[in-house]
Amino acid sequence: MELADQAVGFLLSFISISIFTYYTCWVIVLPFVDSDHFVQKFFLPQHYAIIIPVFAGVILLSFLSIFVGFVMLKSKQKAK
Repeated sequence: MELADQAVGFLLSFISISIFTYYTCWVIVLPFVDSDHFVQKFFLPQHYAIIIPVFAGVILLSFLSIFVGFVMLKSKQKAK
């Protein structure tokens, strides 16, 4: 089981580092690259660099709020 946990941890770390590297290149490096350069075709337009994280944050906060609400309701029902 410990080897499986390490594999999952390595996979999650690799995915996180990949996303961070992609986003950093997209937001910091890409504005300085010419618009007709071949690298531009690997990235979405710049306005998505703000829209995607904001949308993900709203979804995350929504699910977190719903989870906390359910936990509070269940703990209140157990107290009765």
